[in-house]
Amino acid sequence: MAQKYAGGCEHHPVRVTAEPIDNHECHCNVCKKVTGQQTTHVAFFNHGDIKTDNEAAMKRVPFNADNPNGPLEICLCEKCNAVLMLDDKQKRIRVAVPNVMGYDDAKFPKATYHAFWDETKGYPAPKDGRPVYSGLRPEFVWPTPS
Repeated sequence: MAQKYAGGCEHHPVRVTAEPIDNHECHCNVCKKVTGQQTTHVAFFNHGDIKTDNEAAMKRVPFNADNPNGPLEICLCEKCNAVLMLDDKQKRIRVAVPNVMGYDDAKFPKATYHAFWDETKGYPAPKDGRPVYSGLRPEFVWPTPS
């Protein structure tokens, strides 16, 4: 299958062979803590749609330090510590964060909605015309593990 998007680092070029199954601007506290950004552009792909060479060499750390046994792991280059992807231990999805994981933002599809916005966080709801949800978009269905 042809490569659609590329990220990663010189040691682990990451290849994406499909369009995202979900593509949102995330407002969750975990993304804020991990990225240091107020909001984070997050794209979910089916697990088999993101690959890199020598995946066994990547370092893996919990995505959510407060839930270290949760399903998502941050995959890092073992040589340069570049953030490569989020990997789901259940093999449902892999996640790209374009501005953190080496993707060309200009070529990456834009987020289609806002996820995990919470009115108690003290800032106004986004008003850019995209839908705003308190979780993932209501019609999102988690893929079957590969």
